[in-house]
Amino acid sequence: MNGQAKILALAGSARRDSLNQALVVAGARAVEQAGLACTLIALRDYPLPIYDGDLEADEGLPANAIELKQLISSHHGLLIASPEYNSSISPLLKNVIDWVSRSEPGAPDISPYQHKVAALLSASPGRLGGLRGLVTVRSILGNIGVTVIPEQLALGQAHDAFDAQGELANDADRGRLRGVAESLVRTVSRLAAD
Repeated sequence: MNGQAKILALAGSARRDSLNQALVVAGARAVEQAGLACTLIALRDYPLPIYDGDLEADEGLPANAIELKQLISSHHGLLIASPEYNSSISPLLKNVIDWVSRSEPGAPDISPYQHKVAALLSASPGRLGGLRGLVTVRSILGNIGVTVIPEQLALGQAHDAFDAQGELANDADRGRLRGVAESLVRTVSRLAAD
């Protein structure tokens, strides 16, 4: 990986009006305001079949999995907004993580994730803001070589949290998001300088 440190931002939801997509968009702006370039993607633009070892053996990695591997590999950090599905990770995000972890000839399975730093966000109409699902995301990422910073934002009652411009309407929420972004930028910048 060459060049200035940069962050890849994504949400684990493909829904058109996803609260987590709205949160990661605001988070990407906060990362850029904190001083690093941020590439924002929508996973709905990278459809993948459900991971199946037989499919992989017969057909290899899908083109979108390869493209996502390259995107993750070319960034120093990740900003992930993960919706909570039944107290856990969304199937979409888990499937992307699984496909991207698969090996290509000459590369270890989890190489795109090695030495990455991630910050986690979640948005939910519920009062806990998707907090329970972030435990699972943190565990999965930690097990595949990602350093997940302790700062995170679980935005409760998120259906009322954004103004007409897509910004967080509440000063406290904006401050919490800014804090997560600044911590991610600091950590990634330090590690990229080593």
